[in-house]
Amino acid sequence: MSAFLEAIKKRRSYYGISKEQVASDEKIQEIVNEVVLHTPSSFNSQSTRVVVLLNEQHDKLWNLTANELQKIVPAENFATTKEKINSFQAGYGTILFFEDQEVVEGLQKQFALYAENFPVWANQTNAMHQLVIWTALEEVGYGASLQHYNPLIDEAVQAEWNIPSTWKLVAQMPFGKPTAEPGEKEFKSLEDRVKVFK
Repeated sequence: MSAFLEAIKKRRSYYGISKEQVASDEKIQEIVNEVVLHTPSSFNSQSTRVVVLLNEQHDKLWNLTANELQKIVPAENFATTKEKINSFQAGYGTILFFEDQEVVEGLQKQFALYAENFPVWANQTNAMHQLVIWTALEEVGYGASLQHYNPLIDEAVQAEWNIPSTWKLVAQMPFGKPTAEPGEKEFKSLEDRVKVFK
């Protein structure tokens, strides 16, 4: 099996993570930069935007998320919610993934025949960025998971980090040094999922 497929195979969701640094901040930025430059997008739209939060900025995100959740989660259930948020905050950093709606809407106007497809294609390119960054982080020793507290935290994130109003938050990826192995992964039958015609 190729090194690429082996890396994809090893990528898992890690929920036990710590703040211990296993690769430099410069390496994290290099990974993100290379992924953003080279991951494909429909019509070469390059609509995905990425924000890297490290150290106290990472902690700030999960404090902000807990504050927003406390407004809507019943008090008797909040301890469980806070425990989950604390597990993400225990990591080293978080990658935020956005799609620039100005780019998407511009393409919808320019290519009206495909207008309804551009939001779908934008989500597809964002997902590719997520997978590649996730796999690359794991390759250097970090474990990560993918979270979706949007749109609950959108306004607070936009205000805290001065995010352009056209950037739509899609996902959050907390990462850190793994402290626990992921659970056993079950696979559905390939016969039900893949068809080959020769």
